[in-house]
Amino acid sequence: MQPAATVLFQGDSITDAGRDRARPDDLGHGYAALAAAALPGTPTVLNRGIGGDRLTDLRARWDTDTLAHRPDLLSLLIGVNDTWRHHDSGLPSPADTWEDEYRELLHRLHAHCAPRLVLIEPFLVPVTAEQWTWREDLDPRIHAVRRLAAEHDALLLAADGLLNQAARAVGDPALIAADGVHPTPLGHRLLADAWLGLVTGAA
Repeated sequence: MQPAATVLFQGDSITDAGRDRARPDDLGHGYAALAAAALPGTPTVLNRGIGGDRLTDLRARWDTDTLAHRPDLLSLLIGVNDTWRHHDSGLPSPADTWEDEYRELLHRLHAHCAPRLVLIEPFLVPVTAEQWTWREDLDPRIHAVRRLAAEHDALLLAADGLLNQAARAVGDPALIAADGVHPTPLGHRLLADAWLGLVTGAA
C-alpha cells in the first residue's frame, strides 16, 4: 500500500457501521475500521457507506461520495437492501437491471480514475424461515457481482459463502448476523480478515 494512497469503503449500513457522518475521517465500528487498522503503510482511509442505501441511492451520490475522492483502492458492498425492500416494501429492483446499473457505476469509475477494486458479495445469513425466501432475489445479485468482478479484474470477497459457513461452524446464524443482514462483531471480524487477506495477499 503506497503511503499516500486513498482507500475508500463504499456501501450501505454494513459498511457504514455507525460512523459519525459529521466527522469525515470516522470509519464506524465495523469491518472497514477493523481492516483499516491493519493496513500497512499510512494510507488515507475513508468510509462513505450510508445505512439503508439501495443501488439507486448509491448511484445518486456516486460523483460526490466516490469519484470526487479519486480512490487508489475502492471497496464496494451493496445489494442486500434491494432484496430487503423488495420483500418488506414491494420496491422493485429487477436483478438484470440492477446488474446493468452496477456495471454503469464501474464504467464511470474507470473512466474517471483507475483504482484497485474490491467487490464484496451482498450476503444473507438467514435467521428465520422467511428469510430463506429472500434467496431467490438475492442470489442473482451475488452472481452478478461475481460476473462484474471478472469483467473488471477486481478482487472478489465471497462474503455470502464465508459468513454462512461460519454460521454453520458456530452453530447459530445469529452469532454471525443477529438479524440475518447486519454482522455481529464476529461477523465484521471475519469480513475484515478476509478483506485484508485479499488486499495484502496474506494467507
